[in-house]
Amino acid sequence: MALKFFKKISIIIPVYNEEKTIKTIVDRVIKSNTLNLSKEIVIIDDGSKDNTNKIVSKFKGKQFKLIRHKKNKGKGAALRTGFKKATGDIILIQDADLEYHPKEYPKLIRPIILNKTRVVYGSRELSGKNIHSSLIFHLGGKIVTFFTNILYRSKLTDEATGYKVFDADFLKSLPLKCTGFEFCPEVTALTLKRKVNIKEVAIMYSARHRHEGKKIKARDGFCAIYTLLKYKLKPL
Repeated sequence: MALKFFKKISIIIPVYNEEKTIKTIVDRVIKSNTLNLSKEIVIIDDGSKDNTNKIVSKFKGKQFKLIRHKKNKGKGAALRTGFKKATGDIILIQDADLEYHPKEYPKLIRPIILNKTRVVYGSRELSGKNIHSSLIFHLGGKIVTFFTNILYRSKLTDEATGYKVFDADFLKSLPLKCTGFEFCPEVTALTLKRKVNIKEVAIMYSARHRHEGKKIKARDGFCAIYTLLKYKLKPL
């Protein structure tokens, strides 16, 4: 892999009905340390029905790109819209809730800046200190990770992590078609099929519960396994 020099990072924030958390997470992103990379914040309001868009519209400045879907299309669709608008050399995905803290950015982006890899995942499992929202979600993530490792001969510990970081050129080269939460298994499968190493780093995680707005459901776990199988059988 030829050495690359990185100047800008695009932080993609998909949002759906997050009026309680969106301002806090954006404030954290603004203050985050991106290791001297200039910062572009791309917020995609995916058809929120609460006051999310009203709050988002107040963010001003050249570092912001604000996009709104007229109707809810799903997390994967919102991310793909964000990727198309991103102009950074590195792309980092930041959920709009408060489960993942931007203080983790330096360890997430450093391996890419140093040209050690093109993809980094923040693993909730490697720290050994994180408490998950429920046993079923924790087991679901472990099962999906297990199937990923079996199908693609990888050694991941947390396939479903919300913190995923990419060399932008590589990410934009992937034929993503996802619309919902199947983004994670789709991008993971496509990356591993191209024999690109996914570097994992330990992160802290503050789980939220269903009553606090957690949106992923048990059926998304079955969808993830189906997506992994589909891409395993699909030719490059």
